[in-house]
Amino acid sequence: MASRDLLEQLKLQTEQLLKEFFAKVCMPQESILVVGCSTSEVLGQHIGQGGTIQVAQVILSSLLTSVQERNIFLAIQCCEHLNRALVVEKNCQMRYNLEQVSAYPIATAGGSMAACAMQLYKQPVLVESIQAQAGIDIGQTLIGMHLQKVAVPIRLEITKIGQAQLTCAYTRPKLIGGPRAVYSPQ
Repeated sequence: MASRDLLEQLKLQTEQLLKEFFAKVCMPQESILVVGCSTSEVLGQHIGQGGTIQVAQVILSSLLTSVQERNIFLAIQCCEHLNRALVVEKNCQMRYNLEQVSAYPIATAGGSMAACAMQLYKQPVLVESIQAQAGIDIGQTLIGMHLQKVAVPIRLEITKIGQAQLTCAYTRPKLIGGPRAVYSPQ
């Protein structure tokens, strides 16, 4: 069980992360932010070895507040036991025509963050894949498969949540053609 001091520290770190992230990334309304988080890594353990719903609740609560203020969708990636499926709100699934899959994430099969999202979301559904416009990876959970092309890394002052390494990215359209490219017949 995590101490109150640790939980408060994680809350403050998550809020700092989100402040820095959204200062650098402008996400249009109804775009998707994918987040992968190993609560085990946050606690300094190996991924999948010591996760906790308590830590997930602290991090996810800050995430939800931040995305709701910006009217963007939050996709929470499950662990490898559910093939890194994602928990999203039903309106996100419908808006992006995402294929729903049948499973119910729990802490030991899906991960603590996904299990917590199933509890905190209004209408949670599980989808197999997504192409998000930006992402936050807490603890090297490998969210890259759920980002649009081309992913651009973001460097932030904050580099960890608890003991977990942070990797953040936004996406941009592909740059094709180079300086000699012609885009109109004139």
